[in-house]
Amino acid sequence: MIKNNPRNLSVQILNRVEEKQAFAQPLLDAYLSRDILANTQDRGLLTRIVYGTLRLRNRLDWVIRVLYTGDFESMEPGIRNILRVALYQMMFADRVPAYAATDEAVRMTKRMYPGRSNLVNAILRNAVRRMDRIKYPLFDEDPLLYISVLHSHPLWIVKMWVEQLGIEDTIALCKSNNEIPPLTIRANRLKTTRPDLIGMLEDCGCGTAPSRYSPDGIVLSDLPSPVGKMRLHEEGYMQIQDEASQLISLLLDPKPGEMALDVCAGAGIRTTHMAELMQNRGRIVAMDISRKKVEMSQALSIRLGATIIEPVVHDATKAPLDDLRGKFDRILVDVPCSGMGTLRRNPEIKWNTTPENLKKIPPLQKEILNRSVPYLKKGGFMVYSTCTISAAENEDVVKEFLAVHPDFECIRQTTSPADMLDRHGMFRTFPHRHGTDGFFGAALKRKGE
Repeated sequence: MIKNNPRNLSVQILNRVEEKQAFAQPLLDAYLSRDILANTQDRGLLTRIVYGTLRLRNRLDWVIRVLYTGDFESMEPGIRNILRVALYQMMFADRVPAYAATDEAVRMTKRMYPGRSNLVNAILRNAVRRMDRIKYPLFDEDPLLYISVLHSHPLWIVKMWVEQLGIEDTIALCKSNNEIPPLTIRANRLKTTRPDLIGMLEDCGCGTAPSRYSPDGIVLSDLPSPVGKMRLHEEGYMQIQDEASQLISLLLDPKPGEMALDVCAGAGIRTTHMAELMQNRGRIVAMDISRKKVEMSQALSIRLGATIIEPVVHDATKAPLDDLRGKFDRILVDVPCSGMGTLRRNPEIKWNTTPENLKKIPPLQKEILNRSVPYLKKGGFMVYSTCTISAAENEDVVKEFLAVHPDFECIRQTTSPADMLDRHGMFRTFPHRHGTDGFFGAALKRKGE
């Protein structure tokens, strides 16, 4: 029987992330919701170990490779994760003695992988002796490898970003991706205002600060309880949402009384924001291929009081629905993407994504964007958006779309902060520049009356 403590549970979660390419957050939520760890400190430690190990995995693996004389790639994933967790505690966690991390890792290995504890013990005791003498890549000799190892990102992602952004921005971006992101919520305009909600949150003992860019955003700290269990959340006064994600709805800028379409609505977070901006007047069709997500969107709409949203289950890559053609003033096309703008929150993405996988995404995005055109009125307005920092998924898709759709133009939206718009009017946010997730948006207007 494996003892349930933060280190054992973190290895179990990391194993599933690596072997099943699962997301860490739902796994963490599942463990925490079952109250396996009743101690608040242990619950916090589990979260820190899982995310810290994922964020710094490349640097941890470099150390293991230096210390291990065998073939690192053939090592069992579970053994790798036991070593990563122990090394993370040794190298980056305060108040965790190296001997304690080593002893716990050896005990865990004996229970989970009988016969491999001598290997784990040898590597970690070698780490204790040699940690100060580990040699890392030098910036002057190989700057890309230096960034990849010291700032823990796959080398192919580093190369891609250096080509797009340059060395200095890439280093700053990678550093920012390894930081703990802020917890940002959106004040629900249908039930409150941001100043009033800030007052109510402070009365509950929360630390608050208005977000820098979004007029609806609030950054929370020092929570007395998880956001989802707070009365203000349950009664629909607020919704967890990164600030950059909020700005996508403001980029679309839907007006009261209009017809709006959310093509890939998902769980409805941006759909409900659109309803708030429209003052719950008009009509919004929330479309998604997943019936489960459509049901989640319906539940969210009820909690937030957004009554103008109509759910539709439909595959956006298929022929447009005849009864919706030419109906909409504004359309949000928030397409599936690699998610590499959200690495602060989802660090596993950088390890689970490959260059080959990335190449498969733009064709899907282009198909969805092209299929959305028939829904738009002449003179209508469409926003193409992603949560990634990849030219192939962003401006390259838009440039190709404009080349084959001369009746569209990319316009500069005055509702967006000036420092988030490039010279073509395309919207971009970066963790290291704006303190938000990395989002992209292009405002596309259809010519005509």
